[in-house]
Amino acid sequence: MAGVARAGGDGGGSSNELQWCFSQVKGAIDEDVAEADIISTVEFNYSGDLLATGDKGGRVVIFQREQESKTRPLSRGEYNVYSTFQSHEPEFDYLKSLEIEEKINKIRWLPQQNAAHFLLSTNDKTIKLWKISERDKRAEGYNLKDEDGRLRDPVRIKELRVPTLKPMDLMVEASPRRIFANAHTYHINSISVNSDYATYLSADDLRINLWHLEITNRSFNIVDIKPANMEELTEVITAAEFHPQQCNVFVYSSSKGTIRLCDMRSSALCDRHSKFFEEPEDPSSRSFFSEIISSISDVKFSHNGRYMMTRDYLSVKVWDLNMENRPVETYQVHEYLRSKLCSLYENDCIFDKFECCWNGLDSTIMTGSYNNFFRMFDRNTRRDTTLEASRESSKSRAILKPRKVCTGGKRKKDEISVDSLDFNKKILHTAWHPTENFIAVAATNNLYLFQDKIN
Repeated sequence: MAGVARAGGDGGGSSNELQWCFSQVKGAIDEDVAEADIISTVEFNYSGDLLATGDKGGRVVIFQREQESKTRPLSRGEYNVYSTFQSHEPEFDYLKSLEIEEKINKIRWLPQQNAAHFLLSTNDKTIKLWKISERDKRAEGYNLKDEDGRLRDPVRIKELRVPTLKPMDLMVEASPRRIFANAHTYHINSISVNSDYATYLSADDLRINLWHLEITNRSFNIVDIKPANMEELTEVITAAEFHPQQCNVFVYSSSKGTIRLCDMRSSALCDRHSKFFEEPEDPSSRSFFSEIISSISDVKFSHNGRYMMTRDYLSVKVWDLNMENRPVETYQVHEYLRSKLCSLYENDCIFDKFECCWNGLDSTIMTGSYNNFFRMFDRNTRRDTTLEASRESSKSRAILKPRKVCTGGKRKKDEISVDSLDFNKKILHTAWHPTENFIAVAATNNLYLFQDKIN
């Protein structure tokens, strides 16, 4: 069994052999960013040709990759806006006197079955299945309607016309096909499509529900950790995901830093887990903040289904599904913040929920940090690098220079002091193209796209 590997202490380290260069940036450059424009989720579809973002204003923006043309060979498939639609609106729960935000918490694509694309989007309470389709023809020559759409007088109809299809400008339509509502008492934090592509799960703080994509008025509760007396509540569910190949297996993480793997074949209600993953705490490092920083904000299975990755406040851990007592790899994301936990607690940054993602080969891990930094860890070479998403390096094909954080002593020329980090600039959401070295990084209201350097 693999031993525990640890990497990344100072936020810099050796740069990956892979060199990243700037590709595109989306979003306005305004200093005053509207709350509604802040990106809250990023997701590539299964082919990587479409990239969806959701924001706090309830909007979904889909970018489509352009085909590489002979006239612009260096464009190498730029992403341009394909469709924009309002997915969720603000609502008010009159029974509980609660406002329900329109913010998009998660987007998950379904595999493409025909010419149309389908995705699930969710806010705190309601999940919607959207169909995104193209139309480049329109019907003309109706019998009962004029060309402007007004109904014709039946008395004046003297002949039977056969409607014909005429070409028109391409139009992309987004239409809600299913609305899955009224199943969650608490805020939804995760949705995950099953490998059978017929069902999906949705998780809130205390329950996980299983849905069929065709049935909106009924879901099955598969996990319920709500105690009879809410005063006895000690942990909440923070993330959940289906296994990429085994449709009966899913995992969910908790605010106590534990992960439970459940098998739906064992029982209908999976309150008893099949496997329980937890790393023993080092008593010498225990502090007031230990429980807060151990809370898992994201869990992701590797594409091959052998491993899973979890992100807590300071680190990323890789777990072998066959080994429950400790992770096989631990990567420190920003260990230099351990001495700053008190001030991070006071400004609420300690509760930020960072996500993480795998590359297509499961060989590299990416996750975000503060100051618009994002981190990459190469699992084979154990090398790590810190890169920055900024307008300064947004020249076409500009190579990203690795950044390094200075924790004390003399600061070198290219280093940045830990005291000068901007905690308002944070990268919580990232996505990696399923087959290529092409990444999307959400920095407040901007979406940065980077690609590997073309030799």
